[in-house]
Amino acid sequence: MKISVWMGWLLCAVCVTSVLCETSVQGDDWSQWMGNDRDGVWKETGIVSEFPAEGPKVMWKAEVGLGYAGPAVAGGFVYVADYLVKEGDTTPNPNVRNTLKGEERLQCLDATTGTQVWEYRYDCEYKISYPNGPRATPTVDGDLVYMLGAEGHLACLDSKTGTVVWGFEIKDRYKTESPIWGYASHPLVYQDLLITLAGGPGSIAIAVNKKTGEDVWKGLSASEIGYSPATLINAGGVDQLLIWDADKLNSLNPLTGDVYWSFALKPSYGMSIMPPLKAGDYLFASGIGTVGALYELSSTSPSAQVVWEGTNQTGLYSVNSAPVFEEGVVYGTDCKPGIFRAFDLKTGERLWQATEPVSKDGRPANSGTCFVIKNGAHFFLFSETGDLIIADLKPDGYHELSRAKILEPTSSAFNRDVVWSYPAFANKCCFARNDKEIVCVSLSE
Repeated sequence: MKISVWMGWLLCAVCVTSVLCETSVQGDDWSQWMGNDRDGVWKETGIVSEFPAEGPKVMWKAEVGLGYAGPAVAGGFVYVADYLVKEGDTTPNPNVRNTLKGEERLQCLDATTGTQVWEYRYDCEYKISYPNGPRATPTVDGDLVYMLGAEGHLACLDSKTGTVVWGFEIKDRYKTESPIWGYASHPLVYQDLLITLAGGPGSIAIAVNKKTGEDVWKGLSASEIGYSPATLINAGGVDQLLIWDADKLNSLNPLTGDVYWSFALKPSYGMSIMPPLKAGDYLFASGIGTVGALYELSSTSPSAQVVWEGTNQTGLYSVNSAPVFEEGVVYGTDCKPGIFRAFDLKTGERLWQATEPVSKDGRPANSGTCFVIKNGAHFFLFSETGDLIIADLKPDGYHELSRAKILEPTSSAFNRDVVWSYPAFANKCCFARNDKEIVCVSLSE
């Protein structure tokens, strides 16, 4: 009897210990583009403030195909979309649609080992410029994962098995064509809806039932759909869905698609890309061609007014990477001349600039890209050079604390090699990919 009791207590202790260990290893998820809340904030604690001399420990690497789409990490799995090219020239030209034949794919990998759990692939012909694979990060919502391909294939799969729940071709359903640089609006889940951009008259933005794929609403018309992701904010006492198409910044009722307000905001080449950045009662958006503005959001109704509009001496103008806001200052990459800047949110006054987060040779880089993630008191910056950087971003300047190479640039842009893929931060690790591999490096303190 005593032995049985002792064994029972031992078994219980082992089970509790196993649960605690499993929980501590799994850590927080990064279930979609820019994190669970799409705000670029990584909330885990116990993270390094300086890399070891030999760099962060590589936990695993796995092969992937072409792709700009960043990984998502949820429930112990990593989801990454890529393109397996079979035929065609991948050399990028901003003005030419490359024709490629191949397969688009969504892989599910074990987050601890990188071992493939399942894959979903389908034939997909590309006729887009910069044809390096899917652009949109998968979105995980419980037992479902959503993928948007570069040519508009929208699919919902069981996140654990890869079984297709529903899927359709955006171009067929909404009678449109893919934008020249491909579909890029990371799918957004809101209540029972899945929201993204489509195109065509009256269907710039679409909302479908997230479990069936059936249309719920569609809205807006524009010269082009743009590339900015559907963005959710709460202001004026209601949830607002921000859709920045190629011509204007719009606020919609996310349940119906009805327009709350709209302002003309037309970047060059239809390149509305950055997600509008909400900072308190303010909203900032900018794009190529020195097009940008700060809006003040009403606290009592879904409305807004312009505070200032950008000039070539104020603000910053984003392309591939979203800026971040911290204590009255915005930090991010200005696409031309391709440098990292800081500016005062309320006035647009530039405070400083630095080339170190973007360029390896100290010179500005056209459409330079640096992804910025906040963790505690520090920021993690993933440069297009493949370097992961720990830095302090302050009104008085850029303060680099540590840097390590975690990936080699494999894409080509403006006569240089780049990595233009937003990383994921989960389980006290960074998950980053190029066109050949995805790597998981430990950032545990």
